Amino acid sequence: MKQIGIYVHIPFCKQKCNYCDFYSLCNKDNLIKEYVECVKEEIKARSNLNYHVKTIYIGGGTPSYINPKYIEGILAEIEHNFELDINAEISMELNPGTATKKSLDHYFQMGINRLSVGLQSSNDDLLKLLGRIHNYKQFEKTIQYAREVGFRNINVDTMIGLPNQNIYDVEKTLINLIDMEIPHISVYSLIVEPNTKLEKMINDKKVELPDEEMERYMYWYAKRKLEENEYIHYEISNFAKMKNICKHNMDCWKQEEYLGFGAASASYENKTRYTNISDIENYIKNIKNNEGFKNIKIEEKQTKKSMMNEYMMLGLRKINGINTESFEIKFGKNVFDVYNKQLSKLISENLIRINNDNIRLTKKGLDLANLVWEEFV
Repeated sequence: MKQIGIYVHIPFCKQKCNYCDFYSLCNKDNLIKEYVECVKEEIKARSNLNYHVKTIYIGGGTPSYINPKYIEGILAEIEHNFELDINAEISMELNPGTATKKSLDHYFQMGINRLSVGLQSSNDDLLKLLGRIHNYKQFEKTIQYAREVGFRNINVDTMIGLPNQNIYDVEKTLINLIDMEIPHISVYSLIVEPNTKLEKMINDKKVELPDEEMERYMYWYAKRKLEENEYIHYEISNFAKMKNICKHNMDCWKQEEYLGFGAASASYENKTRYTNISDIENYIKNIKNNEGFKNIKIEEKQTKKSMMNEYMMLGLRKINGINTESFEIKFGKNVFDVYNKQLSKLISENLIRINNDNIRLTKKGLDLANLVWEEFV
């Protein structure tokens, strides 16, 4: 029986954040019901009871924006059409501005056992600048309600390198989350994506980004502060208590297979990466016309070489890095025979180190991770 994960994309939002370039839609609520029915039809069409589902991740968009009954229907369809592990990790992204105690209780009762809550910062001025629809007090209330209904496995997303952000903002946000005993904290560096509102604000000089040195200082402060408080730094941007490491993301970084459902979702199956079209109207039309195949775009049919390259890039996202024995078991080759030139160069530049048969990023490598990954493109 094949072990897989499942990703479901819910593209609807109350308001698009100023930095967001994910496929998300505002003012399209009239399509929610029809879209969910089409997602369920896609799940049926790709049904396989020989697939054992270890993890489910419901992302967006803002999954908590739509009626919880729609999420429940999607989960029921997955359970009916796949073999769902009794201990499956079932995660859902949530925005504090769209969650109530009643909806949180509904999510918990339907079997969701992990929440990923988008905070970004405890500074209300920064939240407003980012176009977030909530304030910090609403976030605190959301966490309180989540715990009252039974949630224990909770991630909170934060961001560094934000316009007008300083180290004291980062410090206050992290201390607040540590004091709240949040078991998983993500610390993402802002990436200014093309054609976003934030890019225009920066270009128009309405806001100014911290310089690169300050952003690095924010990152290393966050790493030190969280590790001092017994969080495990297990991936470049992710910190967790031992029992709360995200299984779904770890499987992706280990090159495990997963199926994506919904517009703009991605899948990795049988050495092939493919995505659904980022066009909700055509996605719905194709499903309703029994032409769901038109939604799929093949991104890459991997060769052994491209699989190895990707394995190296994904593996070097993890703080524990790449185990040389695991590489040889998976590919039947010695990693140093395949990548002697690249590894020698990265070692000489102090970007990676080898310790106990693991290839890991150094402190400098963490700062310059993109340069490391480029060696394996």
